[in-house]
Amino acid sequence: MFDSTKELLDMIQLGDDSFLELKEVRFAGDRIHSPARDSLADELAAFANARGGVCVLGVEDGTRGIVGIPLEHLDRVEDLVLKCNDSITPPLAPFIERLSLPSSTGDMRAVLKIDVGRSLFVHKSPGGYFHRVGSSKREMPPDYLARLFQQRSQARLIRFDEQTVPGATLKHLETMLWERFRTERSDDDQETFLHKLAMARQDDDGAWRPTVAGVLLATPDPRRWLPNAFIQAVAYRGTEARPGPEGSAYQLDAADISGPLDAQILGACHFVFKNMRVEASKIVGRRDYPQYHMGAVFEAVVNAVAHRDYSMHGSKVRLRIYADRLELYSPGALANTMDIAALSHRQAARNEAITSLLAKCPLPEDASFLHTDRRTLMDRRGEGVGVILEESERLSGRRPKYEIFGESELALTIFAASAPSVDEIVVGDGSV
Repeated sequence: MFDSTKELLDMIQLGDDSFLELKEVRFAGDRIHSPARDSLADELAAFANARGGVCVLGVEDGTRGIVGIPLEHLDRVEDLVLKCNDSITPPLAPFIERLSLPSSTGDMRAVLKIDVGRSLFVHKSPGGYFHRVGSSKREMPPDYLARLFQQRSQARLIRFDEQTVPGATLKHLETMLWERFRTERSDDDQETFLHKLAMARQDDDGAWRPTVAGVLLATPDPRRWLPNAFIQAVAYRGTEARPGPEGSAYQLDAADISGPLDAQILGACHFVFKNMRVEASKIVGRRDYPQYHMGAVFEAVVNAVAHRDYSMHGSKVRLRIYADRLELYSPGALANTMDIAALSHRQAARNEAITSLLAKCPLPEDASFLHTDRRTLMDRRGEGVGVILEESERLSGRRPKYEIFGESELALTIFAASAPSVDEIVVGDGSV
């Protein structure tokens, strides 16, 4: 917002409004005297809860004169902004820019521009829940706050994955990534085509913007707008996430797997394939005994990514591999009226747009290690949980376990298989 220097200077001359807040930074020695941290946090959260806005630090509000910030204090002022963000729940993702603007005498003064976009979430700051009304922040009345929570949650009529993403434009979508969903029969223009796939919609101002689903499937790194849209994977040496004897290394491997959702799914499966043990028997020819059935792992990762609650700030898919088990944590309780007992019998999708797009993503040619006859990442027939339970139990002798923690996270544990002893190996048909 106000991207050019001229546009910003013109807005400063007009003064505070619904999208602009001007603040002078005052010092007492080396300490920042004003603005107060909590007050500034309230201002930034108010922008995010409304339609976004810009706060310029280093401009006197009354005269609109550019007084600037001493260069030696710029780091300290930026640190104040970061501390403000720490006191906002959930935190914002502001763009902080250092600029030089001309004062009334013509010399250049340093200012800090804080650009806050309209948020997908409702933010609470130290003073409560605020939104921007005209040139000031106002505490939201209970009925307004209730409506805002409904509008910005997955419970709204427009599903969360179909909401537009503030600050993102169609230019941020990579052509190759969204064009792959086009069939030969489709000759729609970009806006029409993306709208049909729920990858883009018009926002309240009539501007075309990517949806959450569009950002997740058609941008190189969705974390720019959804910071927790990635898979955190760790492989441990033992059966616990703690150091071994004498402080020996307890992590074998770790990775934050990012990128479009289909790349995340394949990356997580590669992580498991690389880190699981595969024992072998050569009694009658060579036969491998993997710890996990990769087809079951594939289905588990697809479900975790496709059905997680992307509206939960601060939560990510977590993949943990231990010596005796694999654990997969997905943010959000089960969708709709589903419960654990019904997982293998019923189907309920939290993210219709995402699951529809994943059902159109073909498996790459080098995905034979997944041991699946699937041609796309999802089939939408609801058979994935059955594959996870049956193939894993057939391999390890133990049925995988689903659990819900705090109504906010679904956990799946797949138990590792062990290689059979010599006495258990049946010579003849090669079966065990």
